[in-house]
Amino acid sequence: MVDNPVSLFTAWLSEAEASEPNDPNAVALATVDADGNPSVRMVLLKGHGPEGFVFYTNGESRKADALRATGRAALLFHWKTLRRQVRIEGRVEEVSADLADAYWATRSRPSQLGAWASDQSRPLDSRETFERRVADAEARFAGADVPRPAHWGGWRVAPERIELWQDREYRLHERRLFVRDGADGWSETLLYP
Repeated sequence: MVDNPVSLFTAWLSEAEASEPNDPNAVALATVDADGNPSVRMVLLKGHGPEGFVFYTNGESRKADALRATGRAALLFHWKTLRRQVRIEGRVEEVSADLADAYWATRSRPSQLGAWASDQSRPLDSRETFERRVADAEARFAGADVPRPAHWGGWRVAPERIELWQDREYRLHERRLFVRDGADGWSETLLYP
């Protein structure tokens, strides 16, 4: 019987949460825009399960533009203290407004205000301009909850391929590749290091 790679990932993430000094949920997100230009940046995983791996961002950002253009992305987790990495590739889809609202409600107020103040990925003339925009957002929502901006939401990477890589002595690493085999099934192959 083939192991479930999402369950294996969950176990590895739990170990990373206990051992990594900073942001064990940090993941490199790789995208390609409509012209084929690649880009990679770090985001934070905010949920995962059999249906995919979820992160949140400004929907008017460069990454969101690329996600919409191609409908595909790749993720890479690297946990140095555990000497492990996980590569995930698949289709992307926007999460529901209800799910985005639920996550938004867990964010700190300063993070919420920052989302209102930021034109993510756009040129910024000075740090003072951004700080003024944060202050303006604070004044706008003084004494009230900060609502989720319409342009801010989440994305789910629905995995088609998951590779779990474990460092071994003398570079004799272990690489397990799982490929989606139907709606809920996976096939597994070992790869040479």
